[in-house]
Amino acid sequence: MRVQANAKFIRIAPRKTRLVVDAVRGLDVSEAINRLSVINKRASTPITKVIKSALANAEHNFNCKKENLFVSEIRVDDGPAFSRWMPKAFGRATPLLKKTSHLRVVLEEKIPSEQKQETQKKIKTAQENKRISDKKVETSVTDNKKEFVDKELLDSEKELPVDVRSMGKHRNNQNQDHKNKKSKGIFKKMFQRKSGM
Repeated sequence: MRVQANAKFIRIAPRKTRLVVDAVRGLDVSEAINRLSVINKRASTPITKVIKSALANAEHNFNCKKENLFVSEIRVDDGPAFSRWMPKAFGRATPLLKKTSHLRVVLEEKIPSEQKQETQKKIKTAQENKRISDKKVETSVTDNKKEFVDKELLDSEKELPVDVRSMGKHRNNQNQDHKNKKSKGIFKKMFQRKSGM
């Protein structure tokens, strides 16, 4: 079971955040949180929050246990950079980029629980049965016998939809008149070349 949590626009540069992220990748959740509490970097606080958020998602939504989860994927992407400037010598102003980062954490189970596998199998079989029953439609015949026919065959026998808007004489005549008219616009009349000269 994959559970994820995201944090966007963290006001720390991605290069600095990746240093902390690399120390946590692949660890158990409890061990990762303990290690982040010891790391003396500013990026450790938001990373801890995101891991705890993913853990809460797993426990609340999927009834996963904390002991069975580990950090399978943790990724830092570049966010937008705020452009600022810094005064330098001789009245110059040099550009500064205040970079931001997007953080994504994915937790997975070490040992997938059997109960979840069984429920997933039940859901898949139910979906397949529903798909098969939707494909076949019950139709009655004159002998009161019931036959099952594919929906695709029934759909092919139906007539194609007809555009009603173009059917009336009045509307069709208007369209034909509009196509036959070759009206020159006001600009074409104004800038028309004089062929007599």
